[in-house]
Amino acid sequence: MNTKLSIKSSQSYDYPLLIKKILYNAKYNSPNQKIIHHDGGSYNYLEFYDRVAKLANMLTNQGVGAGDVVAFLDWDTHRYLEAFFAVPMIGAILHTVNVRLSPQQILFTMNHAEDKVVIVSEDFFPIVEGIQDAFQTVEKVITISNKSSSSLKNYCGNYESLMKPESTQYDFLDFDERSIATLFYTTGTTGDPKGVTFTHRQLVLHTFSIIATMGSIQTQNRLRSDSVYIPLTPMFHVHAWGLPYITTFLGTKQVYPGRYDSKSILEMIKKHKITFSHCVPAIMNMLLQHSDSNDYDLSGWSVVIGGSALPYGLAKKALERGIDIFTGYGLSETCPVLTLTNMTNEQLNLDVEGQLPFRMRAGKPLGLVEIKILGGNGEDFTNETTKTGEIVVRTPWLTQSYYKNEEASEILWDGGWLHTGDIGYFDSDGFLNITDRLKDVIKTGGEWISSLELESMISKMNDVIEVAVVGLPDDKWGERPYALLHTNGLNITAQEVANHLSQFVEDGTINKWAIPETIEIVESIPKTSVGKINKKEIREKILKLRK
Repeated sequence: MNTKLSIKSSQSYDYPLLIKKILYNAKYNSPNQKIIHHDGGSYNYLEFYDRVAKLANMLTNQGVGAGDVVAFLDWDTHRYLEAFFAVPMIGAILHTVNVRLSPQQILFTMNHAEDKVVIVSEDFFPIVEGIQDAFQTVEKVITISNKSSSSLKNYCGNYESLMKPESTQYDFLDFDERSIATLFYTTGTTGDPKGVTFTHRQLVLHTFSIIATMGSIQTQNRLRSDSVYIPLTPMFHVHAWGLPYITTFLGTKQVYPGRYDSKSILEMIKKHKITFSHCVPAIMNMLLQHSDSNDYDLSGWSVVIGGSALPYGLAKKALERGIDIFTGYGLSETCPVLTLTNMTNEQLNLDVEGQLPFRMRAGKPLGLVEIKILGGNGEDFTNETTKTGEIVVRTPWLTQSYYKNEEASEILWDGGWLHTGDIGYFDSDGFLNITDRLKDVIKTGGEWISSLELESMISKMNDVIEVAVVGLPDDKWGERPYALLHTNGLNITAQEVANHLSQFVEDGTINKWAIPETIEIVESIPKTSVGKINKKEIREKILKLRK
């Protein structure tokens, strides 16, 4: 389109959307607010800014320049937060290494990313020691530890020791906002992990859109400067869903838990009066099932659930404990947040049973998010509340490609929309509803069964802690559902589960053939490296046992 463009003065400033702009806001508006360390220490935002400058100087002096990749292996710590800013602010790329992958997968990601400098916490020395001989690009290793590091090759010093002499002054230059800021790897059902990158511009716009949604809309999921935040998803996974950038911009009090268990998190919630967190369902389950959980007051704690569907049973337990539990939706490739649950005053005034359906839905699109629902032949079902299709999206913060993987990138962006691989629809209230993953829909006798719908129904049984439903090959029907249940130790039988599901057959919610062919009670359900139920592994294990 032949539009008329603004004419720039010869001296006008073309303002780039860079991560440093996020940090500046906290430095000026919340200088004395605290960031709490997992070891009991703390510093304020002015001191945090000084630490970021010191890290920038230290990395520069270690030979890190624009475009170089710095790998970070650590738990959720204040040092990780320092790297979130310092590394991209000097024009380098932060590779947040998924420490829960297998050693060979980690090696693949580090070589594929072309990591130049590795910063590694003591707990992950064995991983690096086991794969370092096969590193292709690593020049230096920096440790977060007081422990001897003689077995690490290319060791150049301890993080704190190297930081100590550095200046708190650093001239963070401007550069192109389209420069890559972060890189991490997502695992799929097949092949090697795929690299996902985000630019400065994308991270800044993602930050601002969530702030606008959670700070301005009159709803339940408030996140503001007076909140107290603790991350309960790994910082290596999509920047802990982007919340550290958001809370830093707001100048929020932040608490970084390090390596944690259920008891330590419950203690931190009590001690620091935590008001906002995010996690996958498995973590919330872990906290609510802890033997001492009922001794802690969890009212007033807002928690956004993502990564996988929020089951009815878990949502009800959390809401009854006074937790403001609600759902967000997104992917590794989407930075990640696309939607959040925003409830009206009318919906919030409903009783627990009335609120649950709204809190379990995927939510409503953030500002600047466009979502379409595409049928199998490309039909647009976006405005069809009775039809489901694949969810495809556009926003300013979607990864533009898989790193050095052109073939997968073309599939991801087929037709100019990012394909999520999720099936869903918009209901009459404007909420996005996820019915299943394309790969997890159970196709039986020519009909589709939603594994997520079955899981939510089974979770309504009082003694069910977790449930997973997968489709397995069947000679007659194509596929049949198979259910795994983790219970609280009581003797729930497969027949009791089938009887429970029969009520949903009688009221027309599901068809009779949706009741799983096999219902197995297990001690635990396999999870992925980021805490999601691992349906691929479940299918593979069952099929292997059947052979």
